[in-house]
Amino acid sequence: MKVWFDMDGCIVDLYGVTDWLPMLRASDPTPYAIAKPLVNLSRLARYLNRLQKMGHEIGVISWLSKSSTPEYDAMVSSAKMFWLGRHLPSVKWNEIKIVSYGTNKWESCGEGILFDDEAQNRNTWGGSAYEPDNIFEILAELVKAE
Repeated sequence: MKVWFDMDGCIVDLYGVTDWLPMLRASDPTPYAIAKPLVNLSRLARYLNRLQKMGHEIGVISWLSKSSTPEYDAMVSSAKMFWLGRHLPSVKWNEIKIVSYGTNKWESCGEGILFDDEAQNRNTWGGSAYEPDNIFEILAELVKAE
């Protein structure tokens, strides 16, 4: 089974960065790089590494900025990859997809479970989809299941 994670508003506190929206509108990718975590990352990494050892795959499916140019998309992708490497260095993701804003995540990933703060993404997900508040509860169940 694949387990997918959204970043912004799910595991990353992008919206908690002071002036995040004006910065994004000015094509400044800084908020993506400096945002604080929304979850206990040590605990998350332990679960993810354990799930992989059990044979599950883990991935990130995250949108680019709504304000977009090819150059800015590259900077945002870079900032998101930096964040993941800095905050979850022990996690070796099976897949990281950073896609255009508004992309249907199910159509991009097509299987597994999703953790996402956007109701629209959860509602259009073809499998099980959960709010970020449920991350540790669901991961604990997956680990127990085997």
